[in-house]
Amino acid sequence: MEPVWAVGLMTGTVLDGNIDIAMIRTDGEKVHEFGPYKLAPYPPELPPLLVRTLEEAGRWRFQGEEPAIFREAEAALTRAQAFAVNDFLRENGLSAEEIAGIGFHGQTVLHIPPDGGRRGHTRQLGDGPLMAGITGINVIYDFRSADVEAGGQGAPLVPVYHRALLERIGGGPETAMLNLGGVGNITWCDGDEMAAFDTGPANAPVNDWIKRHGRGDFDIDGLIARSGTVDEARLSRLLDHPYFGAPYPKSLDRNSFTADMAEGLSIEDGAATLTAFAAAAVGRALDGLPKRPTRLLVCGGGRRNPSLMAELRHRAGVEVLQVDQSGMRGDAIEAECFAYLAMRSLRGLPISFPQTTGAPRPLTGGRLAAPPSGGTA
Repeated sequence: MEPVWAVGLMTGTVLDGNIDIAMIRTDGEKVHEFGPYKLAPYPPELPPLLVRTLEEAGRWRFQGEEPAIFREAEAALTRAQAFAVNDFLRENGLSAEEIAGIGFHGQTVLHIPPDGGRRGHTRQLGDGPLMAGITGINVIYDFRSADVEAGGQGAPLVPVYHRALLERIGGGPETAMLNLGGVGNITWCDGDEMAAFDTGPANAPVNDWIKRHGRGDFDIDGLIARSGTVDEARLSRLLDHPYFGAPYPKSLDRNSFTADMAEGLSIEDGAATLTAFAAAAVGRALDGLPKRPTRLLVCGGGRRNPSLMAELRHRAGVEVLQVDQSGMRGDAIEAECFAYLAMRSLRGLPISFPQTTGAPRPLTGGRLAAPPSGGTA
């Protein structure tokens, strides 16, 4: 397959009110060229709707019919992202005909990994056919369900893209890629051997802690955490959670670890403790890899938090660099990933693997929605 241009879309579990839009030129195996990238804000009414939807999802937990709010949120989210893609292409002088496909992750509202003999469940809001109608472009969506239905964790899906980026810069087993979004996930490769899993909470608990105290949406530059003191005894108890001793592959939902972990502490000490916990969880993850890397390339919003990066150096005991220092785009990687996965899906190439999600075999995934002929929705 000749390399083609694809658009990727991502909105993470931190609910920052933005859509990540990125283009890459790829054949689904190598990354041949990086295209434009944009952080597009949602309409102001959408983030509160998504917050209510997540609350309903937490009560629902796959028991009975889906909450009615899902339909409202799915349509609103899809339209917002589709219109954002149209604006993005227009701003960059591109037409729909130049784009081979859109990788549309959607919004995760609930993810329950398998437990023992129980199959997991996952739900991402995103109407592929609606987006295809609005954009006039093939849309690949619902990337996780096939893996979950086969018995996998459904997450993380980014490792195969991380592997392509590491190959691009010549990174070996001494280097791992760490994404710090709402949840942290890590990818380590040594030739054909690959290991990847969720490390633990990252930005979500501390963001929620800051919001709970009316100090904004997140800890800007980690200043609140920096002014507090880590409750080391509490941190030690948190690290006793069985998740950290469990073998990979393994994955988490945004709400597997919450801001309640800091209950009873001052806002400063709570922020410091939750930030240290995210970093210490990464240290535990590194201990479980086949070979402990000496360098972490960090992407995601957490890399912009100096307190979290300092805690990573201290508690994980590795060199810590932003991926931008290696010629990558740290804010764009997750969106780029879904452009890459979309092309793999179109080619029938695997996007999840036994050593990343616990799938029984390498599996492709994603569903294709082609635009209707003769107009848009």
